[in-house]
Amino acid sequence: MMDQRTGYGGPDRRRHRMYVTRNTEYHFRDAVCVAVRDRRSGSWLPSHLALHRKVTGRVRFQPNGVAIPDGGEPEIGEALYFGDDGRELVTSLLTSVERPKKTLVVAYPEPSSFAAPV
Repeated sequence: MMDQRTGYGGPDRRRHRMYVTRNTEYHFRDAVCVAVRDRRSGSWLPSHLALHRKVTGRVRFQPNGVAIPDGGEPEIGEALYFGDDGRELVTSLLTSVERPKKTLVVAYPEPSSFAAPV
């Protein structure tokens, strides 16, 4: 796909993506959630269930209210679906899918700070 701004037509090599809901930002490096941030306070959420997990797919909501998970790429108006390791997690609906600013990427908490308390 051709990037209209740069004219680059090769594969997308960007590693970071941010899925945004009304209250939360889910930050991914490659396919793994590396940070979750509360949008109101700007605070990182070190114990969020999405951390260190791959997104399994999306949940689409039908007009009659039925929720249908599938393995597709999540889009605006759909929810992220984490279904691995036996613990399902469905987020609220996405309001945007963005590239995080570099200042956010360098501010991601270190993985060791996400360790469970002993």
